[in-house]
Amino acid sequence: MAKIKITQTGSPIRRAPDQRKTLIGLGLNKMHRTVELEDSPEVRGMIKRVHHMVSVAE
Repeated sequence: MAKIKITQTGSPIRRAPDQRKTLIGLGLNKMHRTVELEDSPEVRGMIKRVHHMVSVAE
């Protein structure tokens, strides 16, 4: 399966608790951290919820 790189570009300060938990679920918890995850519908849904705080490279 294809992999995608996700980098956190925004801070979760003053964000809703569910958005913070989504970032943690993606494996991100600090600015400018990058993780490489499988490209699945579940991961895409999580990215969609926090699209304003992450950048995605395929």
